[in-house]
Amino acid sequence: MELPRQPRLPVLLLLCTICCFSCSSHDEVSSREAELSGSGGFVPLFDGKTLKGWSVVPAETAADWSTRQGTIVGVGSADRLSYLVWQDDKLTDFELILRYRLLTNGNSGVEIRAQPDTSGKRPFKGYHADFGHIGIGPNILGAWDFHFARRKEHPCLRGTRLVIDGNETPHHSKIEEALTAADVHPRDWNDVRIIAQGNRFQFFINGKLSSEFTDNAEQGQLNYGAIALQLHDKGMHVEFEDLLLKHIPAEAP
Repeated sequence: MELPRQPRLPVLLLLCTICCFSCSSHDEVSSREAELSGSGGFVPLFDGKTLKGWSVVPAETAADWSTRQGTIVGVGSADRLSYLVWQDDKLTDFELILRYRLLTNGNSGVEIRAQPDTSGKRPFKGYHADFGHIGIGPNILGAWDFHFARRKEHPCLRGTRLVIDGNETPHHSKIEEALTAADVHPRDWNDVRIIAQGNRFQFFINGKLSSEFTDNAEQGQLNYGAIALQLHDKGMHVEFEDLLLKHIPAEAP
């Protein structure tokens, strides 16, 4: 009887290499998750496999959102707003970190303090941290966009610090050493950090402050709401991973 042939040495080496790489990659991912979620009070918003805890608004756009290989995937099926909304709709002060990559041209972002827009203008009113493809412009990539039902929506472009005073008058100034388009990784992963504390809001990409604003308006401030990931354009493809949230205690009056 002929005995089974033993694998050749190169094959054995290849198998060992693959095994070691797989173990190493898994260890790196596990270490990263442990580092992110185990320090500073951050808790994960995504289990890496399902959309548990999330819902889609409008409901008819649910097919635009899925998960794959540890990421949340959004692919626009039409030119319309679609949001993937985290279940806590009473969030106040928090720090949110995540990674995104935009694999096509398009317009995406993160809505915060999102509340249903009863005027019918949009699905939500809220403060919106915007990002899109390289070249889309400073009014979107790295900017704050305001989704209000009745208030004036002042520009807060990339590189801008905005203060809205009590009577809705805007005051703009330049942020020194702010994020530039060259700091954003096209078609690759980018790190986002959003801080909402009281009426002050900051938006960082890849460790650089991109834009910030303070809302002192006497009427119409949004003091709580949900977090929502956005799809905007038909054919666009955006992915999210490592979504973690930390609640910030309210500042003493």
